[in-house]
Amino acid sequence: MTDEENEITKRAIVVEARSSTSILRINRPAERNSLSAATLEELDSIISALIARRDVSAMIFTGTSDVFASGADIRELSALTPATAREFAARGQRLFEKITDAPQLTIAAINGYCMGGGLDLALCCDLRFAAPGAVFAHPGARLGIITGWGGTQRLPRLIGMARALEMFATARHVDSREAYQIGLVSVIGEPVLDCAIEFALAHKAKASITF
Repeated sequence: MTDEENEITKRAIVVEARSSTSILRINRPAERNSLSAATLEELDSIISALIARRDVSAMIFTGTSDVFASGADIRELSALTPATAREFAARGQRLFEKITDAPQLTIAAINGYCMGGGLDLALCCDLRFAAPGAVFAHPGARLGIITGWGGTQRLPRLIGMARALEMFATARHVDSREAYQIGLVSVIGEPVLDCAIEFALAHKAKASITF
């Protein structure tokens, strides 16, 4: 492995360009792709740079192995105080709002487990595509906490208040088939990243048509 390849494998977020589409891969497999404070900071910097680029028409978020993203780092959560917890929540909210407001098309290509703050990340995207084996949950109820990154607002808007409350209160897992049935995802496909790229390129082609 070259020094450059070794450096890439150490990055929490790996960015790949496919034509006018940027793929942002969460790359912390040993930590189940948890969204630590450092990972959020790195993602924020990347998003800010991509938003400013007129040659980027779409951003696709995906994970590694069988995990899209597993949410906040539990070790960091356990160390929070009331004051630092507020800022930790605000940091995630600002980042996910930035993604929501991005002029580019944003797609979550959910390759596996999509939990807690990872689900919040998927919810702030324009579209969610899921692999057949993808699994969704907001497990905070089992830990005595609730997400602070906007999921309590976005999930009810997407699937309805009753279904969202049930997911929050029970922390149960929702598979890709049920997620499609309730409107949490709009496409189930394999390989899910290829499906998202194909859609993004088609969307770019249609947007380029002038009359």
